[in-house]
Amino acid sequence: MTSNPIPPLHLYSVPSDPPPTTEVPPKRERPRTAWTADQLMAANFPEPKWAVPGILAEGVSLLAGPPKVGKSWLSLGLGLAVAAGGKAFDSVPVQGGPVLYLALEDTPRRLQTRMGKILGGQRAPAGLTLVTECPPFPQGGTEAIAGWLDRNPDARMVVIDVFAKMRGQAPQGASAYDADYVSVGYAKRLADHYGIAVVLVHHVRKAGSEDFLTEVSGTNGIAGAADATLVLKRARGQADGILHVTGRDVDEAEYALQFQAASGAWHLLDGPVSDHTVGDTRAAILRHVRANPGARPKDMAADLPQVDADTIRRTCSRMAADGQLTKDASGRYYPDIETRTEAASKLSELSDCPVTPSDQHERPGQPELELSGLSGSNSAHQQGRG
Repeated sequence: MTSNPIPPLHLYSVPSDPPPTTEVPPKRERPRTAWTADQLMAANFPEPKWAVPGILAEGVSLLAGPPKVGKSWLSLGLGLAVAAGGKAFDSVPVQGGPVLYLALEDTPRRLQTRMGKILGGQRAPAGLTLVTECPPFPQGGTEAIAGWLDRNPDARMVVIDVFAKMRGQAPQGASAYDADYVSVGYAKRLADHYGIAVVLVHHVRKAGSEDFLTEVSGTNGIAGAADATLVLKRARGQADGILHVTGRDVDEAEYALQFQAASGAWHLLDGPVSDHTVGDTRAAILRHVRANPGARPKDMAADLPQVDADTIRRTCSRMAADGQLTKDASGRYYPDIETRTEAASKLSELSDCPVTPSDQHERPGQPELELSGLSGSNSAHQQGRG
């Protein structure tokens, strides 16, 4: 008689090697929820813990995107990076700690294949626990995840792929908004009580929108209950995707990403999103004008020999019409209104006369060029997302 060498596993009893310690995990105190105004102002609160600095903070984060865009590859890559204490997106250093990954639409074989590609021969981190079955939140899922978190007090992140598998049935008589809000609330209580990042992988609507928040599938109750929303959208140009991020503790930002099919990994691209979502010619012009504000097309042609002068002239004109560049009355191009105004002010001081370009006013609805990065600056990404 032969026994099965791989016993069935579930979230309630994940084996460990070496055997688990007999020490009782520290009991977590219930967070305080009421203060007088003076007490609250005198209190000292720790800074939010980050699973991925600048992108994933403690709390509930929705990771939404269309089918087959690569959400599962992205979330698995983040789980491996955080569990190993490596670099998220191959560039953002993260602090290591246990990660629970609920891959509720995958088989063990598929997970093994994907991890093998992402790891590329590196050793798999023991701190990543992968589970393919878990009851919905209302039917015991909350307690199962809480039990794992109690056994792993240093845990940094829980990924639920996909959220629809965990939400369970809506409360009887609840509106669609209330049902969505309640379903995210289960994850929210876990995130707040244990001080970790909980990532809910979700879908977007078929119809696109200029506001990425409205693309999240379901009612506004889903995004409203979450602490942050991340939407992965397909991009044009050199980037394979744009990750739009906004939240209560996260600065609104956009990141250009590239998917490496050979390794199954998403990589963060350097520079503003606009450099990677436009054609090669526009990207080259943007870089030149950013480095040389006030450049004329003939100046660009000298530094861009691969593009003929007529093409540069026509492209600059179109970019100004599209709001990607701004142009003054003398035919000089600038990356934004502020840079052009500053240059005009300096000319005015030299000539002792005011200089007011005729097209200095901003056209209604025309977004200024956005810059993205991981510096956490509030100055970027506060303009329109169009």
